[in-house]
Amino acid sequence: MSEKILQEISEQLQKGKAKAVKELVEKAVADGVNVKSILDDGLLSGMGIIGAKFKNNEVFVPEVLVAARAMNMGASVLKPLLAEAGVEASGKVCLGTVKGDLHDIGKNLVKMMMEGKGLEVIDLGTDVPPEKFIESAKENDCQIIAMSALLTTTMAAMQDVIEAAKTAGIRDDVKIMIGGAPVTQAYCEQINADCYTPDAASAAEAAAAFCKA
Repeated sequence: MSEKILQEISEQLQKGKAKAVKELVEKAVADGVNVKSILDDGLLSGMGIIGAKFKNNEVFVPEVLVAARAMNMGASVLKPLLAEAGVEASGKVCLGTVKGDLHDIGKNLVKMMMEGKGLEVIDLGTDVPPEKFIESAKENDCQIIAMSALLTTTMAAMQDVIEAAKTAGIRDDVKIMIGGAPVTQAYCEQINADCYTPDAASAAEAAAAFCKA
């Protein structure tokens, strides 16, 4: 019985049916289905399928946005119950677009994909100065700092964040991930970041793998 409803949650989420997802999650809770199971096998499994399809160009940004909205509606029902059950996010990421850069569409997609992997994302927004990344990572005990830059002129700010992490003594404790249109693997190696990914779905996969490790 529970498998059927979890499958249904996943399917409705992939269609972006937020109201249906919320109702199904409430029903699953009322039926006594394990909350962690509703999260993992219902919501996150559906979002994982959307992530994979997005990576393969089978769905596009609008579909991802509506699926993420459906996921968030379902997750809002579970949040207090997960806290009661002592279930924690599988990792914490502080995410932002670097100083001088106001682009946020890519960053927002990365956030949704990461949340779709069960990670907690502290979204710092755009035009984020290096010290804000560092403060947030320390305050929230983040395993990952993830930065986005969409302009060749703002890419240099990524290196400033890495230097600031060294100065603050947290460089060995956090993984630093970078991405954005002008960013490359070569640039990642040049500034000694830990990971570059070309798209949001790959970023979420890499972040989840870092947190597991």
